[in-house]
Amino acid sequence: MLRKITKSGVAAALRWSGANTLVGMAGKHRPFVLGYHSVVPDTRAHAGRAIPANLISVAMLERQLDWIGRRYRFITLDELGAQLDSGDPFARPSAAVTFDDGYAGVYHHAYPLLQRKGIPAAVFVVTESIGRGQLQIYDKLYLLLGRVMKLLDHSESRLLTLLEAHGVRLPQGLPSHSPDDVEGMMRHLFTTLPQHRLRRVVSALETIHRIDDDQFPDLHAMTWDMVSALDRSGMTIGSHTQTHALLTIETPERMANQLNGSARTLQHKLGKPITHFAYPDGRFNPAVVSAVAQTGYRWAYTTCGHRDAQYPALTIPRTLLWENASLDYLGRFSSSLMAGHASGVLSWMAPCRQRHTVDGDVELYSERPSENVRNSGSTSHARRATFSQTS
Repeated sequence: MLRKITKSGVAAALRWSGANTLVGMAGKHRPFVLGYHSVVPDTRAHAGRAIPANLISVAMLERQLDWIGRRYRFITLDELGAQLDSGDPFARPSAAVTFDDGYAGVYHHAYPLLQRKGIPAAVFVVTESIGRGQLQIYDKLYLLLGRVMKLLDHSESRLLTLLEAHGVRLPQGLPSHSPDDVEGMMRHLFTTLPQHRLRRVVSALETIHRIDDDQFPDLHAMTWDMVSALDRSGMTIGSHTQTHALLTIETPERMANQLNGSARTLQHKLGKPITHFAYPDGRFNPAVVSAVAQTGYRWAYTTCGHRDAQYPALTIPRTLLWENASLDYLGRFSSSLMAGHASGVLSWMAPCRQRHTVDGDVELYSERPSENVRNSGSTSHARRATFSQTS
């Protein structure tokens, strides 16, 4: 609550002082690229059944888009990319709407809203999830942890013992979260373990409790028919890897497979080159960005303001929004908070905590810690961008 009050107060003070206008002028109308995940009719129905920060209701999505539409011109990602490549400043404030992961709710709930309002958008899909009728790995991990921790009396030591019995050892243990901070535990595992080890975690948890994927239809990905329909309607379809693997902690071979495999699948299904890519969890470093360039993507999108000087067009910042992102401490929609997001001021208040470079190297993890290797990231052929770099 204290954080919400502070955030609301700072946003209001910035707006009243005119600082947001100054920020916008300094950025020469830098593009406001939004990122969403799962769109549902009512987020309250999903309490405990989905990662809260991934959810937004149709009503809140409409309210945020209406606020943006009164101040920005909505453009497609192709228009955004072409403008950035030209090196020319944006003539007027411009915004682009994106959705990550390819949830079916984007087709069922966001798409009709976008069509009604004439707003272009893009969807970054996880290709191996399309048409499977299954939960994606991070959603399953979140649900499993919530149920298994209750069965283990919220004992982290018992959880670690369970994981070690299935070949997953966490030398540093778990971060100091509250025993019932399921989302915090999920994020720690999700962002520190390569995906093949993460699947071992899921298998270990399933020895205690199993999740029926059919009970969570709103967390399923779209079908290929849905993806094709969105493509035919003019919505941009981009890649979000094959299995939503965090590329910064995968081996070079797995990273290349994730990038190339997704691009090939989408090109085969849609019959066109795929030029847009979004980094899972926004995670990148020089080696990953270089691999994205070598795969042939022209533009790629992050979740923070950090830029790669050699590849600015492959590190385009986005602002992730969700149900509570624009609510003040009293639960009311706040124009001041939306202005803070749009201007980038709130991002400056909470800078990116990711390490996008480790002395120019990226840590790569193998099955055994003793086999961990380091890979130096190479870079080449820079692309131009029109808004300033931050780190």
